[in-house]
Amino acid sequence: METKRSSFSGKIGFVLAAAGSAVGLGNIWRFPYLAAKYGGGIFLLVYIILSVTFGFSLMIAEIAIGRKTGISPVGAFGKLNKRFTFIGYLAAIVPALILPYYSVIGGWVTKYFVTYLTGGGTAAAQDGYFNSFIAQPLEPIGWFFLFIAATALIVLLGVDKGIEKVSRVMMPILVILTLFVAIYSACMPGAWEGVLYYITPDFSKFSLTTVVAAMGQLFYSMSLAMGIMITYGSYMKKDVNLETSVHQIEIFDTGIAFLAGLMVIPSVFVFSGGTAESLGQGPGLMFVTLPKVFDSMLGGNVIGAVFFLLVLFAALTSSISLMETVVSVISDKLHWGRRASCLTVFLVSLVLGIPSSLGNGLWKSFAPLGMDILTFFDFFTNSLLMPIVALLTCIFVGYIIKTPTLEGEVELSAPFRGKKLFRVVIRYVAPVCILLILVSSVLDAFGIIKI
Repeated sequence: METKRSSFSGKIGFVLAAAGSAVGLGNIWRFPYLAAKYGGGIFLLVYIILSVTFGFSLMIAEIAIGRKTGISPVGAFGKLNKRFTFIGYLAAIVPALILPYYSVIGGWVTKYFVTYLTGGGTAAAQDGYFNSFIAQPLEPIGWFFLFIAATALIVLLGVDKGIEKVSRVMMPILVILTLFVAIYSACMPGAWEGVLYYITPDFSKFSLTTVVAAMGQLFYSMSLAMGIMITYGSYMKKDVNLETSVHQIEIFDTGIAFLAGLMVIPSVFVFSGGTAESLGQGPGLMFVTLPKVFDSMLGGNVIGAVFFLLVLFAALTSSISLMETVVSVISDKLHWGRRASCLTVFLVSLVLGIPSSLGNGLWKSFAPLGMDILTFFDFFTNSLLMPIVALLTCIFVGYIIKTPTLEGEVELSAPFRGKKLFRVVIRYVAPVCILLILVSSVLDAFGIIKI
């Protein structure tokens, strides 16, 4: 049993680890798809505005809760007000449910990286390759096991020796690889039309659905409302400037998302016409459309291998934060050591992840709410639980413990320049926006409206 709580070595370690959590699969394939669907440049502009206001305030709140209490989400809310311990339990459920199916997708990424590394890019570009692969009963589970085992090994090494060291290596490499592929993509003959579509705001395409989509992506992209930032905040030293750290995390996260769009959208404009249909949606973009793009390129196997390596790094840094949050909750509540907690989370995640894998093949007939098992877990966590946790967090901070409780924590190392913005967003703006996300995503899921 650990007698002393682990911590990051300093500001750089915290920022890289937290940015690694925020930068995940959502940045690499979900952001480019949404940007293409909702008007390119106008979606990008709306997302950036929301990131520095809505995202900034929620992240400040979560990290400050973690650092102030020094414990994981379940204990953190209870320590500040025992009547609201249930918010911590809800927050802890989110990563526990996301980790298994997220790791299934991480296994798919690992498979594609190895495929391109061994020269199989042309085969991966063939129609039916992806669907044939995920429908198999055993091979996808093998890749899933490999991915989640790598995640568990890093978490087992601890906060400073595992998570921080891996983030210090992976994040700079991720940035370099993303820059390389983005520049390559933007410089291809005929790519400029896609670049202009992506970076030029067209205000005639602005709508309420653009805002809703951008806010939904913000949750997904910045690791909000899932207990991760509270957990990482609990490992943050008191002398680290919290506000500056949040700004740096935002820059990392938004920068990678921007570059991901620059990687994907111009490429698809060149090779597939740039229509919404050609961009596909969700996994289809990354595993079906882009392999065809790579196959059309000179040196496509190399570019494909580089692309899936950076996606693998992004997936790993996020899965590490998901597992660490659940491990932290178990350690704090049951007073287990890291090894026992990590092994338990690993085994339970394996059991929960297998149905998500088999849901594309053997268990395809089991479709809750008309969704495959993986999609259902994604809907339940991202469209229901996360907005509910975020709404409850805003009410808790804004009206129960009051914002000055956390403002004092932020001001331990430096003046809180964004204090007025934080108060207004947490108390008034964020609750309304979150309700909008929650209602619209549920109506969309049941086919009542289309977002």
